[in-house]
Amino acid sequence: MQRSVQFCLCWRVPGGRKPQRNMDRHHYETFEFFGNSTFLIHLDNGRAFGRYSKDEPSILTPLVQCCRIRRSTLLRLRLLTLPQYRLSDVMRASLSQDPLAALAPVLAEPHLSALDRRLATILQTVQSCLLQHPQHSDVIYDDIPDYKGTDETK
Repeated sequence: MQRSVQFCLCWRVPGGRKPQRNMDRHHYETFEFFGNSTFLIHLDNGRAFGRYSKDEPSILTPLVQCCRIRRSTLLRLRLLTLPQYRLSDVMRASLSQDPLAALAPVLAEPHLSALDRRLATILQTVQSCLLQHPQHSDVIYDDIPDYKGTDETK
């Protein structure tokens, strides 16, 4: 996939807006009304968790093309892979608080497993970016410079 600086900075479109579509679930709208201060709106039309057996790789296009992630986001994603904080377990615990969970669970077990699989895919994509860019600061934006934890993102 080609890395586009224009894509990574902002999508500039004559006429003010252009949707960037990801199947029928997600799309992005951009507005140039404010010139260089354009902004991006991400819209999700609510297919919720979709099919647990089908991952949509185009969702990762911004990460793949721009190879940028906030350090705080990366740390949170890594936290959700640890056994005591595994994403599927955290979500399962949260959903168990729903009074209708026993009768009609919001997510089935295969959906919960898909969360862990998709999280691993995101982290593999970040790792691929880190391998492409010798300076990790080109990939990881340090939005928490005062944090002095022992992590591998510095």
